[in-house]
Amino acid sequence: MREYRELFSDVPFDLVLPAVAGINIIVAETGESFEDNARLKATALAVKSNLLTIADDSGLEVDALGGEPGVRSARYAGEDANDLQRVEFLLSKLKGVPWEKRTARFRCVIAIVAPRGNVEICSGDCAGFITFAPFGEHGFGYDPVFYLPEFGKTMAELSAAEKNHISHRGQAARKAAEILKQRFPLVPNTP
Repeated sequence: MREYRELFSDVPFDLVLPAVAGINIIVAETGESFEDNARLKATALAVKSNLLTIADDSGLEVDALGGEPGVRSARYAGEDANDLQRVEFLLSKLKGVPWEKRTARFRCVIAIVAPRGNVEICSGDCAGFITFAPFGEHGFGYDPVFYLPEFGKTMAELSAAEKNHISHRGQAARKAAEILKQRFPLVPNTP
């Protein structure tokens, strides 16, 4: 939420977590793509809240693993695994894979759903390599092993501002912010 508050800071909407709006549903991510999952979550929450809703799905795709972990990024090492366990599991799957074959990308898809069902989809991706060991103290998830050649650092070594500028989520959020400003203008309340 902190990331999205920063990324949507110039959008004239209040971002509200479902729990704050009194919505306590969990939408199963049963889709086969990031777009499917983002759409599922945003649609379910828009119907329940009757509010303009954004939801995302994102993850890591590693070429040497045929696109894994993909939509299962958060559950790759098991349902209850933490970030460190997921990173360790990923690195174990890449054992023996040489540097030049460790190409990967982070992908993010944001679905914007209006209460009447209009859907807008925005996506972003960020290409890099998977390191042999984690580096950096910032970020979360796979950030410590996602190396960006143009910066000479992992995603976890970047500041929040640098990460938001180049990340898959930052790219998708900037597209979503433009859609929110252009296609969903605020309408004044009428008596």
